Amino acid sequence: MSLLCSGIGVGVSRAIAIGPAHLLKSGLIEVQPSTISAKQIDAECESFLQAIKLARRQLKAVRNKIPASTPSDISAFIDTHLLMLEDSALAEAPLELVRIHCLSAAYALQVKRDALVKVFDEMDDPYLRTRKDDVDHVVNQIQKNLRNLGMDVTSTPDLQGRIIIASDLTPADAILMGNRGVAAFITEYGSPMSHTAILARSLGIPTIVGVHNATRYLQQDETLIVDSEQGIVLADPSWDIIEHFNQRIVQQRYHEAELQQLVNKPSRTLDKTAISLQANIELPEDIDATLTNGAVGVGLYRTEFLFMNRQQLPDEAEHYATYKRVTDGLNGIPVTIRTLDLGADKQTEEGAGLCTPSACNPALGLRAIRLCLKEPELFKPQLRAILRVAADAPVRMLIPMLSSMHELNAVKQLIEEVKQELTKEGLSFNPNIPLGAMIEVPAAALSADAFAKALDFFSIGTNDLIQYTLAIDRIDDEVSHLFDPLHPSVLRLIKMTIDAANRHKIPVSMCGEMAGDPRYTRLLLGLGLREFSMQPGALLEVKKIVRESDLPQLIRRTEQFIKQIDEGPADKLWAMLASGLE
Repeated sequence: MSLLCSGIGVGVSRAIAIGPAHLLKSGLIEVQPSTISAKQIDAECESFLQAIKLARRQLKAVRNKIPASTPSDISAFIDTHLLMLEDSALAEAPLELVRIHCLSAAYALQVKRDALVKVFDEMDDPYLRTRKDDVDHVVNQIQKNLRNLGMDVTSTPDLQGRIIIASDLTPADAILMGNRGVAAFITEYGSPMSHTAILARSLGIPTIVGVHNATRYLQQDETLIVDSEQGIVLADPSWDIIEHFNQRIVQQRYHEAELQQLVNKPSRTLDKTAISLQANIELPEDIDATLTNGAVGVGLYRTEFLFMNRQQLPDEAEHYATYKRVTDGLNGIPVTIRTLDLGADKQTEEGAGLCTPSACNPALGLRAIRLCLKEPELFKPQLRAILRVAADAPVRMLIPMLSSMHELNAVKQLIEEVKQELTKEGLSFNPNIPLGAMIEVPAAALSADAFAKALDFFSIGTNDLIQYTLAIDRIDDEVSHLFDPLHPSVLRLIKMTIDAANRHKIPVSMCGEMAGDPRYTRLLLGLGLREFSMQPGALLEVKKIVRESDLPQLIRRTEQFIKQIDEGPADKLWAMLASGLE
């Protein structure tokens, strides 16, 4: 038996699979610089257009093969790729390079792909950064068609019970193979926040991403064990090891059945303290998963995708229609809309009306509220739409990246200007919409008391808060192991923020990944957190822990933990503490 890449692969679910390996030989097609003669331009353009049409037919065929029982949010990923095929950045811009510079269609597409991916690579938001995977998936399909290499997943051998090993997978691959009964996915590249990873979680397929050299070292048909909770792959295991993991699979199935029983049960601790469990969403298509898993609200609605991969900025009407679709679909549960976190690291398309210079350090550049205050004409249509949709639905407005009271006062002044405009125009809006701040910059946490006096609620964004506090990029393989939610400084900033909110009697939630990680649920409860917002699939696991927790005991234990936090590694101290709370 051998252990492959223990601790290197990243599991995207809490599941186990056992089965024979199936190596899928696929990956990004390499395209070398190449030009054509002027006489070949028309034929090259026609070939490109045919490749686009074929890719569209292929994706529609995949969508049509999705079983009716599959959650509707899964087919939305295919729709996203179909929309990308209509986007001028991929469907039209390469043709300009063919016609003007006599580039081959394949190379012109590669040039445009590289430009788009560069934008995504420079993004500070880890979730948005992984959206470059969608660009690669769509571009690769077009390139295959240009080379007459269109891969038909349905023509592969019987995949029932097999563990797929690939350099990467497209969402279309994941859906088709998932519905053909594959046991698990292992990829050499990818992120736990990629669309393929999200799909794998939705489909309940154990998946590990980032297992470098997996296609090189794993052998076709050899027996594998995939433990996606631990992020490890066991190759050629002994019978005793297989039996051990079979028992864990049985336990896992019982656990999943138990979780489903919690959907309609209240989220309360053993001492009857109510805990609000909400969902993070990005697209209207996320609504079904939010309701299915029993979320009582949406604690974070990201709006950046209204601005990305397009030639024109969204106007007020588009903002309003999109938000209205979300609020109507959520059947009256409250929604917190985060204003756009866009900036020098998240450029819109050239000619879209917004072009800021590239920042030397995008994480510290002109982004989020800094950009909005610098470009009020970009910000005001969104403010107007949020205020208007809040007239008919329980909506809160959340401002990202605030770091000073000066910024907050400027935001409030702009909101008041918008309210006056709406009043003059006779448009309905909510003049008393709750206004909150993302506490994701250490300066904001240190100034939490001042902010709490001037705001209606807080939302702690742990992804950026940890990154800025520790000066660590969690997506960077070289330093990601140092990204530590239990670092004493991080915990003190979280506690400082919660305490300030409690002193001033305003709600405080957490919407970073830490909120949806069941390893930290009891710690956060003990620190005083009573509102959690997370990706919908994590809700029931967190609810189970909440319902089994004795809050008074947690508070006492956590106070002891905080006092000892400088005496040793926080993860070991918390492990000792948590062991007494099971």
